[in-house]
Amino acid sequence: MASTSVSRIVPATPEKVWSLVGGFDALPDWLPYIPESTALEGGRVRRLANPDGDVIIERLVDFNETERHYSYAILEAPFPVDGYVSTLRVHAVPGREDLAEVQWSGRFNPDGATEDEVVELFTGIYRDGLEALDRTLAG
Repeated sequence: MASTSVSRIVPATPEKVWSLVGGFDALPDWLPYIPESTALEGGRVRRLANPDGDVIIERLVDFNETERHYSYAILEAPFPVDGYVSTLRVHAVPGREDLAEVQWSGRFNPDGATEDEVVELFTGIYRDGLEALDRTLAG
């Protein structure tokens, strides 16, 4: 099983960051390459569309409001992996109430690609996503 993790310090309180990213259906609010999200099964499943029209379906597998994190599994996507589970976490930065650390991590099995290729793919997705979050919060 392969894995990757990216974290970034962003210019907002953990509470503000979580209020933006903590909703499982909230990706379009901060992630430009996911302009559409439809909540299904009472909000436990999200159907995402990217600008190319690809469909990604993900299921919420863990959610913790108090600790500010959730995990999800990909059910359907155009990615060369299976067994994908990812976690998005928001942490406080010790001594800085005006900053938060956001960590996006995932583990997965390559399927039709090398481990290096899928690690590079998801590292890029997470890095670009956290850069977009930083721009949204700074804007």
